[in-house]
Amino acid sequence: MIDFSALGVLPAFTEKLAERRVTRPTEIQRMVVPPLLEEKSVIFRSATGTGKTFAYLVPALQRILAEPRASPSAGPLLLVCAPTFELCSQIKAEADFLLDGKHGVALLIGAADIGRQADALKKNKPLAVVGNPGRLLLLAKMGKLKLQALRFVVLDEADRLTAKECVGEMQELARLITGRPAVAACSATVSGKTAALLSPLLDDAINLETDEQEILRERIEHWAIFSEGRRKNQTLISFLAAGKPKKALVFTGRSWDAGKLAAAMQKRRIAVAALYSGMGRQERKDAIDRFRSGKAAVLVSSDLAARGLDIPGISHVIALDVSESRDAYIHRAGRTGRAGKRGIMVSIGDEVEMRRLAALEKKLGIVVHPKELYEGKICKPEISDE
Repeated sequence: MIDFSALGVLPAFTEKLAERRVTRPTEIQRMVVPPLLEEKSVIFRSATGTGKTFAYLVPALQRILAEPRASPSAGPLLLVCAPTFELCSQIKAEADFLLDGKHGVALLIGAADIGRQADALKKNKPLAVVGNPGRLLLLAKMGKLKLQALRFVVLDEADRLTAKECVGEMQELARLITGRPAVAACSATVSGKTAALLSPLLDDAINLETDEQEILRERIEHWAIFSEGRRKNQTLISFLAAGKPKKALVFTGRSWDAGKLAAAMQKRRIAVAALYSGMGRQERKDAIDRFRSGKAAVLVSSDLAARGLDIPGISHVIALDVSESRDAYIHRAGRTGRAGKRGIMVSIGDEVEMRRLAALEKKLGIVVHPKELYEGKICKPEISDE
């Protein structure tokens, strides 16, 4: 079986990956690492949890370390742009790990002191920067973040970066990037619209993708539980009591529901944390840390608030609504069944939503198993002979 060295990855990086027990590249890593080592641009799609972050960080960092840095004052050689603070922080942590703390990586996100960020750019002259588009754009327009030396640009969660809340800033930032850096754009779902909106950065990019349906079929079991809308919260609470999941991520569908639902669950003495719009950065960090550490067995969130979260060990993903969007289902389900482990995707919905789920079942080539709650247990529904 092929290993990272066969892809051209040097021992300095294979040894770091081995510290994480990452010794064999995933399918998407086998596809992406070689062209990036040749500094070719790529657009790649792969399900959540398949190693996309290392797929771009390893070759980009290896290439920029291979040659002496001509002029540190000209700016960083690698720029990674991601839509959420949490994802940016996770990417920076992985870059620091791969570099063993020997080279500077700056985290440039909103809600942090911009003056300190500007001073750090001037003083430390980081090799790489990671940030969200709004803050990167602002620092670039202020002349504090220089973009002319870039050799690699990474757009993580590219579909979210081209959603309406980010696309204006993202396009303006793209126009400030001079030269011809290699560009890697990735997500669990990348559409042609995404590539069009980020033109000309992605004009000559190679399109690569894995079969996310295989991951959905092989690693994740899909369950459906019928519940009328007004009873969904109670159905969720009953499911948690019956299934006792080790670590469950619950999607509410609407951000304002998350706080209310978490409060109701706390009254039932369920160890729960919540993510929703309007939370402060420290509140969000505390909620994620509680869930990551296991102090909270359940995290309740909207789709947007959970975007980009990389939390290992999620045994169950539970959706309290069923979207018609194939991509939305893939993003949600991809939070479990990661790193070779198995997981369960549970959809709790009414009659209309069950019809939507049946349509998604056909589109995605998965099998959804009906379940019901009976006397404190999760059971297969009885089928009447009548």
